[in-house]
Amino acid sequence: MEVRAKLQEEAKMRLEQELEQLVLTQGVWGWEDLLCSALQPWQLWAIAGLLLVPLAVWNMWRRRSMRRVVHEAENNGANEEDIRNVGANEEGAENQDVDVGDCCGDEGEDEDSDVNEEDHQDFGNVRQLAENEEGDAQNEFERDWDDNLGRMVMERIQWPVQDLLRGCQWTSHLMECFAIYFRRILSNSFYPVLHKAIGVGSAFEGWSPREQDVVYQVLVPMAPPRGHSFHLELDTAGQEQVRNFCVRVQQECTCSSAQWRKNMLCFLHHPEEELSRNQDPSLLDTLCTDSYLDVHKTSRWFYQLVRAVWPALLQSHNWHLVLLPSRRSCQFKVTNGRESFRIEILFGVRQGDSDIFVSSEPRGAYTSSTIWPESYAVAEMKFFKLITRRAPPGSLHLKCLQFFTRLQLGLGFSTYMMKTLVMHLLSIVPVSQWRRRHFVRRLLDISEGLRTCVEVRCLNHFIVGNRRLPEVIRLPAEILTASPCNLFHDLEMDPVAHSQAMSQYVDLYWWLKRILNNED
Repeated sequence: MEVRAKLQEEAKMRLEQELEQLVLTQGVWGWEDLLCSALQPWQLWAIAGLLLVPLAVWNMWRRRSMRRVVHEAENNGANEEDIRNVGANEEGAENQDVDVGDCCGDEGEDEDSDVNEEDHQDFGNVRQLAENEEGDAQNEFERDWDDNLGRMVMERIQWPVQDLLRGCQWTSHLMECFAIYFRRILSNSFYPVLHKAIGVGSAFEGWSPREQDVVYQVLVPMAPPRGHSFHLELDTAGQEQVRNFCVRVQQECTCSSAQWRKNMLCFLHHPEEELSRNQDPSLLDTLCTDSYLDVHKTSRWFYQLVRAVWPALLQSHNWHLVLLPSRRSCQFKVTNGRESFRIEILFGVRQGDSDIFVSSEPRGAYTSSTIWPESYAVAEMKFFKLITRRAPPGSLHLKCLQFFTRLQLGLGFSTYMMKTLVMHLLSIVPVSQWRRRHFVRRLLDISEGLRTCVEVRCLNHFIVGNRRLPEVIRLPAEILTASPCNLFHDLEMDPVAHSQAMSQYVDLYWWLKRILNNED
């Protein structure tokens, strides 16, 4: 910085000398007769001073702009730690820092022998710095322009007023209260063992496609009770693009000293009469159909638990519980006159120690009661949480997702398709480039990505077969090595559906263009 300041001072002095010679010499720009006959020497100096004023002002503005750019770069460098799968996108900036360090030269060389070479190198470095300053000033202007454009576009969009953080915290606390009583009731039973609820879905990811009646989803992992085991069996009769499972329940021998101390009879080696007289029914006799865990029966059991436990909770004193009908989950709404929360309890079985479950979440118009679709909700939630932690303050990646999920309403693209597209883009574009000045650019990127996917009839699932996910997201080996799952498989098989999808994209792009151009 000292070298650059010294260079700028020398350049200023040199410019003043050149301007003085320019004014006093004959025949420059055709001003000879006019200046010599009409102006006195002191007037020439006054004109020279006036000409130097804009130069000095521009030089001061350029220095301030450079300091502001350097300050922003330092702040960005502190915040821009990217996730593993997008780390390569940040390597360019790191390499630039290394190159700048290399231009400083080696300190251990002989000064007497390399004076001329070092002077020449310093002069080249200073010229490069001067050129970089001009480029940085231009970039600063473009950033301000983009930021103002992003601000204006955001002001044109009617964003829903939502306090998702409070809703998620309230829901999590309520489920912790439920869990205390669930453990007491089920401690000596042969019903599934319920583990801590996991917040999933859009609300716990930090966004919501709904303007009102946000649904707060939680997934309750289930483990087999004593004397039972769960075995996941792939349903080969399902669709090729969807993995469905059946949860087979098997009784296990409990003829051991540890089980005998608990006064438990072995379901395999004790007479049925003794079992029916002295022990509660097996899980096979309560929540199963033909040895397979039944989603509908499990859902009704959850409703019974919630209805029985609710009066014992402190929340019941100030909140009113309303159970909502559902065959594959437990849904209810709690209100206190001022605010309300709609909660959906899903239940599932974890695949090994991974973040992939088979869950009760419905898939398609009709799903058999013994079918448990594979769920990636926990893995997707962890991905969004990771992005949010790594993103700088003011990141608008969730706003972009929320905008497009609302923009596509009434068209043929599902919310999950738009979410998948944005997750792919988040794995490509660094998290530092989702701020307000990048807002319009990211919206256009999402639109262009959707157009490309529709044209080529391919939108790969974000989790299945994705080996670039962060290590914190645990996947089974068969998910990592699986072939990509195409969410646009129907477009690939049906030309009519593809033509309709292209038409629907044109409609979506037309609406996006009207919003960006502020057209009525």
